[in-house]
Amino acid sequence: MARTTKIVFLGASSASFGMSMFRDLFSTRDLAGSTLVLVGRNVDRLGRSTRLAKLLNEKSGAGYVVEATTDWRAALDGAEFVVHSTAIDRNRLWRLDFEIPRRFGIRHTLGENGGPGGLFFTLRTLPAVFDFVREMELRCPRATFINFSNPESRIILALGRYSGIRSVGLCHGIFLARENVARILGMPESRVDVWGAGLNHFQCLTEIRDRETGADLYPLLREKERDFDPAFSPLTRKLLHAFGYWLGCGDSHVGEYLSFGWEAGEGGYNFDWDESERAKLTRLIDDVLAGRAEMPDWWSMPSGERAIGIIAAIVHNRKQLVESAVVHNRQVIPNLPADAAVEVPVEVDAAGIHPVSLGALPDAVAKLMTIQVQVQQMAVEAAMHASKEMALQALLLDPVVHSEKAARGLLEELWEINRPYIRPCI
Repeated sequence: MARTTKIVFLGASSASFGMSMFRDLFSTRDLAGSTLVLVGRNVDRLGRSTRLAKLLNEKSGAGYVVEATTDWRAALDGAEFVVHSTAIDRNRLWRLDFEIPRRFGIRHTLGENGGPGGLFFTLRTLPAVFDFVREMELRCPRATFINFSNPESRIILALGRYSGIRSVGLCHGIFLARENVARILGMPESRVDVWGAGLNHFQCLTEIRDRETGADLYPLLREKERDFDPAFSPLTRKLLHAFGYWLGCGDSHVGEYLSFGWEAGEGGYNFDWDESERAKLTRLIDDVLAGRAEMPDWWSMPSGERAIGIIAAIVHNRKQLVESAVVHNRQVIPNLPADAAVEVPVEVDAAGIHPVSLGALPDAVAKLMTIQVQVQQMAVEAAMHASKEMALQALLLDPVVHSEKAARGLLEELWEINRPYIRPCI
């Protein structure tokens, strides 16, 4: 008899991310007979997600037992996998994370994983994460916590420091990096093979090779890049010129970690587009559920995320290589601090998640990344202790923050806004 499992999906009421998860869950029969528990705070949105999950389960024949609840504590009983994708008042607070530092003269990008925004994402997110994790320690201590929420590195670093729960962070950044490189090379993505290691949104592509011939594509990339559209990824290409390697998965992401990241453009996230797209998807889901529209073909296709593949590999003890995952370092990258969250390939089987070391990073690249590791360490401590003093120190360590006066000013405003969510986690 095939082994089954119990998967708890925290944040299932999210239409956009919920759809990605559902596409992966219901496009395979690998986990037939398993229990899927959808957990969300908003009863109406959770109800919509549950009806959608049951429809996709029935249409695909994936064979899950689908349950739903707002009681996340009870949902964790007996779970083997907990998928986490929650965010606190995401767009409203993120917009403030970006706009308020700008008023104080901080030139930054995105405001999510680095800079002042990264700090406040950490301060309000870790208490919620540790609510879940402390309950897991009581109800399902052998479960695997699979994190999709940002700030990815800081969540995984905090879990590595302060919990024994097995955890891994997942992000599609490595695929965005490959897409960007393939575009310059003028080759199909399927032909380009990349190996990367470093930090989340700040990986170093240590190898870029032709998947068919094995040839090193870095010389061709450097040649083609010289005459490529100068408006495409200018910051990442400046880093390529300076450090010799392709770093990160896009200018807005890698720019969050650099004092000069704003030079590629000081754009924040496009919240209006995001909200429009979410509303459009919600209307489509409602129309499909009401029988007013046909189910789109893409709903039955995998999204490209790796969570369900990892779960199936553990459940069925299949050795599977996952190109990129965020784990606690512990010398996987020997020239980054051991106490860091790093993004590296991993191998997965019933024994767990095994990081694959690609060896030391180029020395200058490691030094560049170590600056950000230290910022992340300080931000995690500020969040775990709910310490305003440590939060100021984290800001003053951050290369994006160029003014002590600005740091104190934005700290006062954003601390008050986030006060309802900031509390000690230890």
